[in-house]
Amino acid sequence: MTTATTEPAVRGPKPLWRRLIGPVFSLVLVGAVFFWFLPQFTDLTAVWDSIRAMTPVQLTVLALAAVWNLATYQFVMVSTMPGLTVPQATVSTETTTAVANTLVGGAAISMGLTYTMNSSWGFSRNRTSVSLLVSGLWNNFVKLGMPVLALTLLAFQSRTDPGRLLAGLLGLAGLVAGVVALWLLLRSRESADRLGRGLARWVSALLRPLHRGPVSGWDRATTKFRDRTVLLLKARWHWISLATLVSHLSLFVVLLLALRFCGVSESDVGWVEVLAVFAFARLLTAIPFTPGGVGFIEVALITGLSAAGGARSAVAAGVLVFRVLTYVLPIPLGVLTYVFWQRNKSWRRPPNSAPRTPLVPETA
Repeated sequence: MTTATTEPAVRGPKPLWRRLIGPVFSLVLVGAVFFWFLPQFTDLTAVWDSIRAMTPVQLTVLALAAVWNLATYQFVMVSTMPGLTVPQATVSTETTTAVANTLVGGAAISMGLTYTMNSSWGFSRNRTSVSLLVSGLWNNFVKLGMPVLALTLLAFQSRTDPGRLLAGLLGLAGLVAGVVALWLLLRSRESADRLGRGLARWVSALLRPLHRGPVSGWDRATTKFRDRTVLLLKARWHWISLATLVSHLSLFVVLLLALRFCGVSESDVGWVEVLAVFAFARLLTAIPFTPGGVGFIEVALITGLSAAGGARSAVAAGVLVFRVLTYVLPIPLGVLTYVFWQRNKSWRRPPNSAPRTPLVPETA
C-alpha cells in the first residue's frame, strides 16, 4: 500500500505537556482507584487477612493456574503464525504483554514490537499481519461471545436483569458485526478487492484536508491478505478457536480460584455469576484509558461480585490476587524476555528468510 504525497511533512517533537498528559491522566485514575476507592469500599486490613489465610496448597494451585494461564498465550500465536516456535512465541507474547500492561498506548506499541521481533527472526510483515489480525479477531469474538454465554446460563437460573441483558445484546451485536466484516473480506477475491478500494477511498478522503495525495494499492494488498488468511483458516480454524477459548477460560479459572481461596464460596457467588461479571468487566479493556485496564477492571470486578452477594473484603482480596497473578506478574517476566531477545543472536535470520510452510507458499 502506498500513499502519494505532494510535499514531505516535517513534524517537530510534540510539546512536553502533550507527551505527559496521557501518562499523568492514567496515574491519576489508578491512584484514585487504589488510594480512594478501595479504602472506602472495604477494609484493606481485612483484605490482607483474607490473603494470609490461604493455605500452602491453595497458594501452589494458584501459582500453577497462573503459570498455565501465561503459557496459553503462546498457543494462539503459534497456531496463527506458521513456522513460529513455542520459545519464540513465549518471548514475543511475554514481552509485548509487559509493554501493554505498563505504557499508555501500550497496545499499539506492543504491536509494533511484535513486527520488530518477528522480523528479527526472519518472518515477513505479511505473516505477522495475518497472525495479528486473526488472533485479534478471535480474541474479540470470544470477548464478545462470553457475555452472551453468561447471560444464557443466567437465564436458566432466572437471575437476569435489564442492565446485563442490554450489555449482552451489545456484545451479541458486536460479535455479529465482526463476523459479517470477516465474511465480507474472505468470501471471494472480488469482495476483498472491493473492500480494499472502498477503504482506500475513505482514507484518501480523510487525508485530503491534510494535503496528502490519494492512497493506492490497497485492492492488491487486501486481496493478497485475503488469500493468506483463507489458507490459514481453512487449515487451522479449529485449533485457533480452541487455543483462544482455552486462553480466555484459563484467565477466568485464575479469578475463580482466587475468589474461592479468599473466602468467596459458591453459595455466596456462583461460578455462573462470576463468569458474567468477568465477561462484562473484560469488555472494558476495549477502552484503553489505562494500561491493561488497571483500575477500571478492579472496580468493575469488585463492584459486580459484591453486588452478586460476595463479602466485600473477600471479593477485594480475591480480585487483587487475581490481578497480581495476571497483570503484575507478566511485567517482570516481560522484562526478562525482552533482555533475552536483545542478547540472543542464535534465533536471528535475515529479513523474509524464515522457513516456508505449505500455509505460506508465495514469496514475500
